[in-house]
This record gives sequence, structure tokens and C-alpha cells, in this order.
Amino acid sequence: MLPPDRRDILAERIRERAIAWAVAAADVYEIDRINIYQASKLAMKRAIQALDPACDYLLTDAVPLDLRVPNEPIIHGDAQVQCIAAASILAKTVRDRCMCEWDAVFPQFGFVRHKGYATEEHSEALRKHGPTMLHRFSFEPVRLACSFPVWSGYDERGDDLVQNATA
Repeated sequence: MLPPDRRDILAERIRERAIAWAVAAADVYEIDRINIYQASKLAMKRAIQALDPACDYLLTDAVPLDLRVPNEPIIHGDAQVQCIAAASILAKTVRDRCMCEWDAVFPQFGFVRHKGYATEEHSEALRKHGPTMLHRFSFEPVRLACSFPVWSGYDERGDDLVQNATA
């Protein structure tokens, strides 16, 4: 909801003033394997494990976590609780910075402008150039943009590759 320049200023202030902060991620392969929701929880757990000092109580934006530290999911927490809003700002600014760096690798996609979100420019680049290693094949528009048979998930045991020809 904040303009990018305001987010950047706030992110700098948050990093300067926070007792501890960490940002972590799950890659596209993890997302495709366990789904976006579970991958988000995994990334949150990684960030929490990286905190120094460790937290003794945790508030999350609607996502319950199975952790030893007591935690409370709050619906629309990023709009109601300052520390959740701060975490959201840090995560968004780090992700945006990453997408700007990936723009140099894949300039035909315009990541610097849309940060990988499903804009018309991004959709057109997907149709024209096909997906990159940054794209989630579990996301149907990405699969449909690929002219080759693509990975579409693991079986229930998680050890056999399932092929789905989309061409």
C-alpha cells in the first residue's frame, strides 16, 4: 500500500532501530514442490531462526506456525500491528531489490518495472520468451507459456517426477 520510495525509507529506519530482524526466502523449486502457502511458512521459519537475539513471542500476519516459540496469527496483521507491518516492509523491499538485480539477467522481462507481478507487460514477456528459472511452474499461466513439456509437481510420496505436456 506504500509507494516504493516511502517503503525504502521506512525499511532503512526499521533496520536501524530493530532489536533484531531477518529476511528469508523459499525458492521456486520449493514453492512448486510444497505449494506457495507452505513455502511462505518455511521462509518465515527460516527468518525466525536467523533472529539474533531470538524472539520470545511472535505475531504473524494470519499464518499460524508450528514453532517452539509461542506465536499468534493476526488476520490483517500488517494493517493492525506495527511489528508485522515492519516485517512486511522489510520483506517487500528485499524482494523488490532482488527482482531489480534479476532484471539485469533477464532484461526482456522488465522485472525492474513490475517486480515479477502479473502485469500485462510480464504476461506478454512470458508469451514471447517463455518462462525463466525464476518462474513457478505450479502457476498455471507460467505452464501455459512454456512450449516444452514441463514439470508439474510431485506425486503424493514426493519422490517421482510427474510430467505434464503442455505443448
